[in-house]
Amino acid sequence: MNFIENDIVELKSEVVSDICKEVIAFANTRGGTLYIGVEDDGTVIGIEDTDYAILQMNNKVRDSIKPDVTMFVRYEIKTVEEKEILAVTVQKGTDRPYYLANKGLKPSGVFVRNGSSCDPASDTFIRKMIKETDGDSFESMRSLEQSLTFDTASEQFLKRNVPFDSTKMQTLGILTREGIYSNVGMLLSDQCNSTIKAATFSGTDKSVFQDRREFSGSLFQQMEELYAYLDIRNQTKAIFEGLYRTDYRDYPEEALREVLLNSLVHRDYSFSASTLVSVYDDRIEFVSVGGLPIGIEIDDILLGLSVCRNPKLAAVFYHLELIEAYGTGLPKIMNAYKDHEVKPKIQVTNNAFKITLPNCNVTKKISYVRDSVNNYEVRILQFIKSNGQATRTDIEQLLGVSQATANRILKQMITDRLIYQCGRGKATHYLMN
Repeated sequence: MNFIENDIVELKSEVVSDICKEVIAFANTRGGTLYIGVEDDGTVIGIEDTDYAILQMNNKVRDSIKPDVTMFVRYEIKTVEEKEILAVTVQKGTDRPYYLANKGLKPSGVFVRNGSSCDPASDTFIRKMIKETDGDSFESMRSLEQSLTFDTASEQFLKRNVPFDSTKMQTLGILTREGIYSNVGMLLSDQCNSTIKAATFSGTDKSVFQDRREFSGSLFQQMEELYAYLDIRNQTKAIFEGLYRTDYRDYPEEALREVLLNSLVHRDYSFSASTLVSVYDDRIEFVSVGGLPIGIEIDDILLGLSVCRNPKLAAVFYHLELIEAYGTGLPKIMNAYKDHEVKPKIQVTNNAFKITLPNCNVTKKISYVRDSVNNYEVRILQFIKSNGQATRTDIEQLLGVSQATANRILKQMITDRLIYQCGRGKATHYLMN
């Protein structure tokens, strides 16, 4: 029997320390046979204790390779030239890529057969094997990173009195029965490689930049830190109607919360691009990677139809009571603006989803003059428009109010940027802004 190394044959004189690489390479490629007791040049030297060699191989394969590949490995003792050798036959596995447990799903741990050599697999080939084995669902695929920690996730589950042990992690699709983390696990872990980028601008365009932040870590950490960032910028404004003061926040808190959660749960994480959040004086824009599923329109989503891109991730957020029944997010956002003239705007492309929340206090100032036709401010503006300007005395006579009331109304209109003051003392007068 002639022994020559090729793409399905590997020769080893003995059971060496890194022999599992050869088993992995065969299991990840076309399969093959590893002959132990044969030199590289094909010379048969035999094995003194074949039973011990089988025990060594079996222990190494069982303990050093993930996922479990033992069902695809068969051992057979052969007698060649009156010497005993061990034939280790490896079939192509069904849970590729197989890898060294202490290295993980990266080139230093994953090997493929390339001719007669055993080579590290590229990141691209590793992803290709995962896709072929696990399917197209990103969240169900095995994570390339397996050294994961869950400090932030554990705190979040503890807050909600929900257990977070291995059994629960398997139920939620974070962990497989073989102890391998899925991409859902990666997203919830402290090592999550997806990020959110937020920026604040002065004015209504990007010409004057104020602040920039990038949020990383577990999606739970990104969720809380981004909400805190936006909450600080969600200012409270006061509007006086007669003697009474009413406070309004720039953005309805429920709308802000739902948009944030929607951007986390429905993003397409198979793309590496970050979610973008831009804060302007008059609006906040959220841009997430991933358009609508094929056949689904915006009107369908607004009616409450839910075609979830990441059902396992959504299930985790549902268990933690962060979201309610699927499909309620966008209707809630629109409902939060039911009493406002300007509504949230949704734009979709093949690869992106954008939702814009208008600043209620900015739109309130605009509508305040337009809609309140009997209001003092409208009468004052009409007077200024007709006469070119107005003094405080003009306003007292126009409205039939006291000096103090006239001063209060004028001061509020200046604050709202409806008018501005010119001159001093007796020369003080007011012009339209």
